[in-house]
Amino acid sequence: MRGVRTMASWVLALFLGVMFLWIGDQTLFPPSPGKNVVFPLLSESSGIYLFEPTGRFVVGVLDILAALLVLAPWTRRVGAILAFLIAAGAVAAHALWLGTAIPSEFGSTETDGGQLFNLALALLAASLLLIFVHPGRAKAAVTHGR
Repeated sequence: MRGVRTMASWVLALFLGVMFLWIGDQTLFPPSPGKNVVFPLLSESSGIYLFEPTGRFVVGVLDILAALLVLAPWTRRVGAILAFLIAAGAVAAHALWLGTAIPSEFGSTETDGGQLFNLALALLAASLLLIFVHPGRAKAAVTHGR
């Protein structure tokens, strides 16, 4: 049973690590100026103007930190908890201000069809599952020399 949990832990950790590294890269270094629509839209919709650029930088750094923590087995559960909190924040931002479908480019009427919201839900589920699936350290057998 421990082998199955270890394998599931690695699969979930690799998925979360790759996704959070990619999201962190896209958040910190958008490919083009009009492509980063989430944080300007979040700032505009919520009225909290710290979301862009301060919130974007903080979330990008936290994404990369969560990815690195998840990939190391000894910090995996802490990374999964951080990933869960980030994904929960993304789901909350969609529910409160962004909606399920956001514009694909700033000022465009074409939307992503809910892909970003669905990704946030998948990351939320995967990180929650990893919190409980990760086996942790094996308990050493205690032998008494009596």
